[in-house]
Amino acid sequence: MDLSIILTYRCNSKCSMCYIWKYPTHPKYEIDGTILEKLPGGFDYINLTGGEPTLREDLNEVCDILYPKTKKLEISTNGLNKERLIGIVKKYPDIKIRISLDGIQETNNIIRGEKNGFEKKMETMTSLINIGACDLGFATTFQDENVEQILDIYSITKKLNIELATSAIHNAFQFHKNDNSFYDRLYVAKKIELLIEELLSSKKPKDWFRAYLNLGLIRKVLGQPRLHPCTQGTDNVFIDPWGDVYACNVRNDLLMGNLKQQSWREIYYGEKAREIRKMVAQCSQNCWMVSSAKTAMRSKINSKLPKFKVLRWVVFNKIRRSIGLKIDFDKYIDYSDINEDYSINKRTYYLEKPVKKVTQPSESSHYKQFGNFFNR
Repeated sequence: MDLSIILTYRCNSKCSMCYIWKYPTHPKYEIDGTILEKLPGGFDYINLTGGEPTLREDLNEVCDILYPKTKKLEISTNGLNKERLIGIVKKYPDIKIRISLDGIQETNNIIRGEKNGFEKKMETMTSLINIGACDLGFATTFQDENVEQILDIYSITKKLNIELATSAIHNAFQFHKNDNSFYDRLYVAKKIELLIEELLSSKKPKDWFRAYLNLGLIRKVLGQPRLHPCTQGTDNVFIDPWGDVYACNVRNDLLMGNLKQQSWREIYYGEKAREIRKMVAQCSQNCWMVSSAKTAMRSKINSKLPKFKVLRWVVFNKIRRSIGLKIDFDKYIDYSDINEDYSINKRTYYLEKPVKKVTQPSESSHYKQFGNFFNR
């Protein structure tokens, strides 16, 4: 299984689609190495995320603890703290680093509220390449404001010979925001088609399967059901900065336990976890994020292999692209089925705009004041 650990809600970006940075955690309450030591070994994949994980002074020590417990350790970062990443990559060259990049030049800076953010991210990525990092990539969140630049971002990754991870704006309890939606769902979906065709034209097999993941993103953008049932709580869970273990990072009612108070075995195999998994099986939310999409695409027999349905789609459409044919997206997507939003709040931008931050409390009720979160 996979594991996502939210090390902190502190963040030095001010994104328009995520308000984590408005509600930082206090460092003394954040999950520490002693608690992380309780995790067993043998995970397929552990992702260290946030907030911004490089704001943790002890990130090096956290990596020392978790690196042996997983086949692949990832840091999801905004890339603004270059020196901390360089120090970790020098010790663990095969660690996976994904730097958030949500547009070219000023588009990224405005969306993410980062002064000179694009330039800093490119500088960090170049530095990591130069010291021999071998699993690098940018991560982009599709939204109306940057969808015109999807192929430009992909072109950068090809030039640098790095990966491109993609997702689409959504709502989640950790974001403290329940109004993330698309202004023009059909327009965004059609732009993703162009990226899928480019990915299928790539020589990298990983890109072909990313094409399928992006097909799922088209359905998510249009507001249609997932390509595959969600397996959160079984194949992947989230641990938040207080040590609370959730089936996913969207629904704050899917709390499985607390790692500070319980063992991993008590949480993952307990009665509460079984109840949560039943709730996941009945969940109607329209989510297709990397954490839940890639696990749902994997074979139950061997996690290194895809499901047959995924493999069949990839092989068929790779062949079509290889002989110069277009992908018949209408065969897989019903573009007449669009979940229209009739009251959409325009996103607010915070670049160089002062905002008062509210440090989150240490008690377990820290999400309740934000209500429920839903994705249509």
